[in-house]
Amino acid sequence: MRMTIVAVLAATTAIITPAFAQDASYSAADEINVMQGFKAGGGSDALAQLVQPFLAEELGVNFVNQYIPGATGAIAWTQLAKQTRPDGATVSITNTPMLTTNYIMNPSITYTVDEITPIANVVTDPGVAVVAKDSPFKTFEDFVKAAKDNPGTITVGNSGVGGDDFFTSLIFEKAAGVKLQKVPFEGDGPSWTAAMGGKIDASFTNVGVAYPQVKEGNLRALAVFTEKRLPELPDVPTARELGYELVAGSSRGYSGPGDFPEEARQQFIDGLRRVTENPKFQDAAKAQAMNIDFIAGDKYRDFLKKQEAEYTQLWNDIKDEIKAQ
Repeated sequence: MRMTIVAVLAATTAIITPAFAQDASYSAADEINVMQGFKAGGGSDALAQLVQPFLAEELGVNFVNQYIPGATGAIAWTQLAKQTRPDGATVSITNTPMLTTNYIMNPSITYTVDEITPIANVVTDPGVAVVAKDSPFKTFEDFVKAAKDNPGTITVGNSGVGGDDFFTSLIFEKAAGVKLQKVPFEGDGPSWTAAMGGKIDASFTNVGVAYPQVKEGNLRALAVFTEKRLPELPDVPTARELGYELVAGSSRGYSGPGDFPEEARQQFIDGLRRVTENPKFQDAAKAQAMNIDFIAGDKYRDFLKKQEAEYTQLWNDIKDEIKAQ
């Protein structure tokens, strides 16, 4: 198939056009709409821009990204579960833990994981604390000291109430014995952008989202929320080595509406598997500090259900304290 060039349809929509389909064309549609529950520039968008040029070639389709921010992804995922036709032409990027914490925390949100069709997880993106390049916080210890000296006044952005960064903030407050002023945004992009512009003191975000700005020197990474230091950020300590029991992050993949056609689901899974095995994709992911974590089909569903149980327990343990604030 000859490469074609297409224009952006609208401010919130981008098309990715396939070059050479390596297998039989995707059976369900020539064009796949990809719903994203957050603004452009965040983790969902980073995944889409990384994966979909490769996947377009594998499946022989166009991808149209649709940004539907609000309620930490719940608007998009409610639409996916309740309103989207199961014809294989529409999928959504699904992010943890917010996919499940939305309805765990808020009874008015009525969709559940059981009403969608998990296709595959692609990456798991660890958490990181970042500040502006000219921030007075040169180290994570500087940040912690300021939080202890100024309870409830140090502003820390997150990707929205119920997201991984929100829970990271709660866990960190307990681990460090501090009180932060938590500032929710409609996604990771607005959060790290606010930190970079000095509108907030820091952002708890994800490595794969913030890494390009850290690499360019526009953001300073103070600590990563991983088991071990990351090879992409070898000089950045883990929160754990600094004495704070905090390992956190977000996994991102693709899901369809309930009753998604099984043939289309399998084609999508097979295409994503080939993408993640492609050395060029692996190099592109590494350049963005994106950790490939491919979990497909029913194993992805099991992964989401396990997180649902874990975060239900976590929320039950802290909800009275949070509601009292």
